[in-house]
Amino acid sequence: MTIHIGAAPGEIAETVLMPGDPYRAKWAAERFLDSPKLVNETRGMLGYTGTWKGQKVTIQGSGMGMPSLSIYANELIHDYGAKTLIRIGSCGGMQPQIGLRDLILAMTASTLSTPSRGMFRELNFAPCADWGLLKAAADAAAARDHKTHIGGIYSSDVFYDERPDLNEQMTRHGILGVEMEAAELYILAARHGVRALAVLTVSDHLQTQEALPASERETSFGDMVEVALEAAFA
Repeated sequence: MTIHIGAAPGEIAETVLMPGDPYRAKWAAERFLDSPKLVNETRGMLGYTGTWKGQKVTIQGSGMGMPSLSIYANELIHDYGAKTLIRIGSCGGMQPQIGLRDLILAMTASTLSTPSRGMFRELNFAPCADWGLLKAAADAAAARDHKTHIGGIYSSDVFYDERPDLNEQMTRHGILGVEMEAAELYILAARHGVRALAVLTVSDHLQTQEALPASERETSFGDMVEVALEAAFA
């Protein structure tokens, strides 16, 4: 048990999927895991452990933003021995060829700042995914014939962004989508020698202003979860 995770020793798997929304963790666990057990509800941040094709898996909410994810990822790695952490979440599309419900596999994650920024001082560290996970996820998505994009994303530390000039430059430089957690996850994975990947579903688009209705968001995320699970155990 830690400050933020109430699971007992042995209740967290080495493979952890991390949606931001705790209720998305509940939905994914109940839909995709066999015999899911609630192992954490501290501060309402739900976590479940079950099995997928005989493999032990935990699905733990991480909250919104990099500071929140950093807390959960650190405790999962340090106190529970997590070895593979895969973010599953929504993102905003930033390129014209990207549509709603498409998958984005984040090869790199650019950012203005993360909770780890002070550690690097003047260095602009380049956070990236684990290659084995990335390749396995790409193969799994291709096998499912799901429209998928692989490349760089932007991890923002604010939700209500008022930097149209920054969005313009990111689009110009090929950034595929924007979300709020992956860069710090990739940095922590590099620091502690574990594997990390972000598998994202496009729920809205910054250029076209299209967006999935709230009622369709959960039902559109099944491919993302299955790709993440298949990549974890490839």
